[in-house]
Amino acid sequence: MWGLVPLYFHAVSAVPPWIVLCHRVLWSAIFLTIVVSVRHEWKLIWPVLGSRRNLLHLSAGAILIALNWLIFIYAVGSGQTLQASLGYFINPLLSVALGMIFLGERLRRGQWLAVLVAATAVVNLALRGAGVPWIAVSLAFSFGFYGLVRKKVDINSLHGLLVETAILLPVALVTIAFFAGGKTPPGHYGLLTLSGIITAVPLLMFGAALRSLKLSTMGFLQYVGPTLQFLVALLVFHEPLDHSKILSFGLCWLAIAVYVADSVLSHQPQPIADEPE
Repeated sequence: MWGLVPLYFHAVSAVPPWIVLCHRVLWSAIFLTIVVSVRHEWKLIWPVLGSRRNLLHLSAGAILIALNWLIFIYAVGSGQTLQASLGYFINPLLSVALGMIFLGERLRRGQWLAVLVAATAVVNLALRGAGVPWIAVSLAFSFGFYGLVRKKVDINSLHGLLVETAILLPVALVTIAFFAGGKTPPGHYGLLTLSGIITAVPLLMFGAALRSLKLSTMGFLQYVGPTLQFLVALLVFHEPLDHSKILSFGLCWLAIAVYVADSVLSHQPQPIADEPE
């Protein structure tokens, strides 16, 4: 589902990205509220909200996930889904590096090599492509730091996203009420209401998968999303794949292969993200 989500954002590309973002926040908050209420899980959320420290971290997470969503929506709408998929290929490797810098985690040689090869992929695209691949870099860093912030709060993905969208909701409502009217084609309102379901349903399945599968298996599966995004960009959107992009993707896939091989040989499960796009 996460791999095919560019098809949805392509369908609403006539709406400005910042308005799509506000609708995604609104309808995600509504849908997640219904899900949590039906599952009688509010009792798991209220204790987390009693801590000022938790609220600060969740507020920071809200800003980071909003930035990540906005960049991704813009990338799809502007015909740059390939670069967005590159960002999500890089993200797990960046998360390893962030863990070393901010959490004092030690990297094994294979992890060092994987991170360096991924960095080479970005540098190659900057030097041989049309400039710094800011979409890929921004997506990787915003989601990497989002994961870092979320590690500070003991709350699951679904509940955390509900709190984060609730924090963003006032701004989203004001924007939709006063600025979105003349910029949203009438036929798109129905599509925009689906953004909550498209955000939450994959997350629910992700949570179920975490309970059923090994972390190492989840680690492998996290590459399905960006791979499908890559294929959608190439085969459905027909985005151009020049030599510089081919080399950068090749280097990124090599980095992932090194990273996965290192994880398997060291018997260490790969870290997994909470929620991509």
